Amino acid sequence: MDILGTTLRVCVDDLETAVPFYERLAGATAHLFERGGVEVAAIGCFLLMSGPEAELEVLRKVAATIAVKDVDEAHQVLSELGAHIIAGPVPTPVGRNLLALHPDGTIYEYADRQS
Repeated sequence: MDILGTTLRVCVDDLETAVPFYERLAGATAHLFERGGVEVAAIGCFLLMSGPEAELEVLRKVAATIAVKDVDEAHQVLSELGAHIIAGPVPTPVGRNLLALHPDGTIYEYADRQS
């Protein structure tokens, strides 16, 4: 399984206020979208999320997003290593993802950019 990078997940109260700070910090322009009632800004290695507390409570349980070449391959490797696949693979605005519970109890999102 090829791991291409990681994205830090940050829940913020006000996305509009947070975006300029993270754009300057990362030297990148925000890619804005909405998913499940949560406003999201992808900026460099940061994924800012803002929305209803009930939604953010769930999102906070995911430690990080790990970019992989192929989510199907990640699914196979994770399963072989004893991880529990919580959800996915499912389509996202830019590819596909899955959520996996590692044997140590940490939850990660694995995402690719394949359609």
